[in-house]
Amino acid sequence: MRTFQCGDSLLEVMIALSITAITTLGFVAVQSALARGERLALMRERAALIADSVVEGMRSDADRGAVVSQWQARAATLLPDADVAVQDRADGTHVATVSWRADDRADPCPEPQAKPRASCIAVAFAR
Repeated sequence: MRTFQCGDSLLEVMIALSITAITTLGFVAVQSALARGERLALMRERAALIADSVVEGMRSDADRGAVVSQWQARAATLLPDADVAVQDRADGTHVATVSWRADDRADPCPEPQAKPRASCIAVAFAR
């Protein structure tokens, strides 16, 4: 006795291919998000190292302009549209801020001297 299947295997193959395609697109999206997060973490790490170096340069009573211009040049090579600034606060503290152009999804910088749509690292210090 023979039984005939009428197109069930073709339907099953199409469903399997659809599930595989959706799963693959999900993996690609996750990999893209991980790469973007890694890139943002790298930029934050570089900015933190630059801000720390500016603070160390300022603590040694060096000329503020020379320290900021030196690290401004280095920041420009490491970060997109980088800016380095040191701001004096009324309570005697100083804030070294390194800002750079942010991606659309990045957190904006809360520091007042930063450009709009910029991310930043700010380090407060006293001399």
